[in-house]
Amino acid sequence: MKSPFNIRLWILIAALVFVAGGTIYTLFFAWQRVQQLETRLTGSQLESFQLAREASRSLQSLNNSMLHYVLVRDPKQWAEFDKASSDLNHWIDDHDASLNPHTILTTDNERKIFKTINDAYDDYLSAADSVHTNAQPALVTSAQLAQLDAFNAQALRMRDLVRELSDAHRVAEKDFIANTTASLNGLRNLLTGCVVLLLLLIAAMGWIIYRDLIAPLRTKLVHSQTLLEQQEKLATLGTLAAGIAHEIRNPLTSLKARLYTLEKHLLVVPAARKDTEIISSEISRLEHIVQDVLSFARPAEPDLEIIAADTLLQDVQGLMSLNFENRSVQLVVTASPELSIRADSGHMKQVLINLACNAAEAIDGKGTVTLRAIPTRAQLNGREVEAVTFEVSDTGKGIPPEIEKRLFDPFFSTKETGAGLGLPISARLIQKQGGRLQYQTRPGHGTTFGVVLPRVFDDTAVNAKSSAGI
Repeated sequence: MKSPFNIRLWILIAALVFVAGGTIYTLFFAWQRVQQLETRLTGSQLESFQLAREASRSLQSLNNSMLHYVLVRDPKQWAEFDKASSDLNHWIDDHDASLNPHTILTTDNERKIFKTINDAYDDYLSAADSVHTNAQPALVTSAQLAQLDAFNAQALRMRDLVRELSDAHRVAEKDFIANTTASLNGLRNLLTGCVVLLLLLIAAMGWIIYRDLIAPLRTKLVHSQTLLEQQEKLATLGTLAAGIAHEIRNPLTSLKARLYTLEKHLLVVPAARKDTEIISSEISRLEHIVQDVLSFARPAEPDLEIIAADTLLQDVQGLMSLNFENRSVQLVVTASPELSIRADSGHMKQVLINLACNAAEAIDGKGTVTLRAIPTRAQLNGREVEAVTFEVSDTGKGIPPEIEKRLFDPFFSTKETGAGLGLPISARLIQKQGGRLQYQTRPGHGTTFGVVLPRVFDDTAVNAKSSAGI
């Protein structure tokens, strides 16, 4: 099953590929568009813009040639006019869309006007032929000039049409430039958007990689380094404590033996017997401290077995109920669902009893200590697993911040007679069973300690519960 980080990473990679493909496609499309624009600007489009000017210049030359012919009636002048008019006629036919589908005219309006020019030019040629065949002399008189009226009318018509064609060219040129500008602006905006989106996706990928991969590794590295330093310190301290405890245990054994002999001789002296009882009590307390030190320095390897959570809590309740009654503190065990763990029963009872005693001592006067087991998911040994949390909650005054900082330091205690090893030993016992010891506290509202261990799903847990008589 893929992790959420891998899913997010693949989604981002797919998005990056999609945006990169879109950017490349946009660049390719823009390049093609620019090539098309360049072809149109340098080829037929610019040529079409020159049609009106070319037609106007040719028509002006024909008009002048006809005027010269009328004045002189020279056959050579008419031959020149006839050749030039024929060339212009072919040129107009070549650009007429109704005769040539491959015309360079780009708009319907231009093609319509040019068709009208072609038709009008036929009338223009007919008028010129009438002037040629009317057999008028070459003298320039008013009557003779009147023969040009029909020709002049067609010439003026041709001029107006050529001007209209020029206007249509200008409109087409403006539309072409406007469309070209809009197209290039659209491509520029699209390309800019793709680049910005690509940068945002790259930034998002970098942030997700840092958040889900680099930052946890960094935190884990710092935590591992801190844990390693703490374990090295505890190992050194444990070795030192074990050596001191061993050296203290031998004299204590001798003192206890001598005290036993002394008690036999002082049975008839009541005052002396009271002193020996005090000495015996202090020796027992010293032995308990020495045993705690040895348990901290060299904790016993756990004997793991499947235990039902309810069985464990009820055993602790039975062991602690009398002690709690003497303190006016109520011990409440909340019924738990079918939960099981693999742990050392003796070590678990030792840890829970220690936590329960600490909870009772944190309550001034009457109060409540609650034991319960709940299912949860937790990070244990670097992976998230199904787990069971054994909670020990009290209604005491909570843990002050200055004490909270040193809560798990060995030999730190707020009790006058405490050795300061209860919590460190409990934490090491739980750690050896693959779990962890955690807590939450609110000054003035109480504290909750939690023992988190991996949950097991096994039919033998039912057998274990049945064999306990539940």
